[in-house]
Amino acid sequence: MANNDIEMLRKELDDVNLQLLDLINKRASIVQEIGHIKYKQGVNVFDPVREKEMLEQLVAHNKGPFDNATVKHIFKEVFKACVELQEDHHRKALLVSRKRKAEDTIINIKGEKVGNGKTQFVIGPCAVESYEQVEEVAKAAKRRGVKLFRGGAFKPRTSPYDFQGLGIEGLQILKEVANQYDLAVVSEIVNPAHIENAIDYVDVIQIGARNMQNFELLKAAGDVDKPVLLKRGLSATISEFINAAEYIISRGNGNIMLCERGIRTYEQATRNTLDISAVPILKQETHLPVMVDVTHSTGRRDLLIPTAKAALAIGADAVMAEVHPEPAIALSDSQQQMDIPMFDHFMDELSVFANNKLKS
Repeated sequence: MANNDIEMLRKELDDVNLQLLDLINKRASIVQEIGHIKYKQGVNVFDPVREKEMLEQLVAHNKGPFDNATVKHIFKEVFKACVELQEDHHRKALLVSRKRKAEDTIINIKGEKVGNGKTQFVIGPCAVESYEQVEEVAKAAKRRGVKLFRGGAFKPRTSPYDFQGLGIEGLQILKEVANQYDLAVVSEIVNPAHIENAIDYVDVIQIGARNMQNFELLKAAGDVDKPVLLKRGLSATISEFINAAEYIISRGNGNIMLCERGIRTYEQATRNTLDISAVPILKQETHLPVMVDVTHSTGRRDLLIPTAKAALAIGADAVMAEVHPEPAIALSDSQQQMDIPMFDHFMDELSVFANNKLKS
């Protein structure tokens, strides 16, 4: 008789388990709907005040045999799982998400591919100052097999009295030199209205750190058929960085490269603090190529080689660095740009490192 009683109770328990499963899944469906609305509104999915209210309600209605602490523990786990479900649903929905597209995106820039496993370098002066200056750096880049050539024509500076760049004239110089040496131009655009004119001169539209959340600029870059190099904002979280890329891809342009360039912290030993862990996180969370700007992340010439090695070791697809024929007289960032001999040493070190990495 006792065995029959146990079997009956077990059967009853099985029924309760199935009811709980149905209720938990019903709760999850409602939570997903709430999460969808919150994401549309730009509201954080986790609401600690709401969670506190629900726990208080549950404790008030608890009649045992579980004590209140146990009830809180059980439901906190349920709430946590539901928040993770909301976040996971959002990640799956993003076009840049690795869950949306498992294979790596490979960007083709005038025959050079970024994201296919081969290390790429983006090299050039901080700012375009003259034809002669740009040509000298381009000649050095060409000699070292670098195809992606950067240069600033529009310079968003901290001070309004600092050199702001040559604008369209700077783009024209870049284009002329790039044509001469068969290079691809990477240059920053700061105004949505300049995009249409800029695409005649650049092969890659760069959106700088200060414009990472210039949403109209992101949309404009997404509306054209040009690769985009998107830099992480000075104080941006990885989630904010990924969502900035989503603005571009949502307009139809999926040729996006992400660039970690250091974030602002309390540390003052370097210009910014390189968030090296962002590289593998971005590679896991998105299918986009990831590069590291070693010049702006450190602000120190003596740290460029070890920082670049660290970037490649952790999985970066490309490294960006600045070169100037005479850094001491550069109109911007004179303390952090390499001269030509330094650049040659940089490439010697990194080429060996990249080749050894490929062999291993």
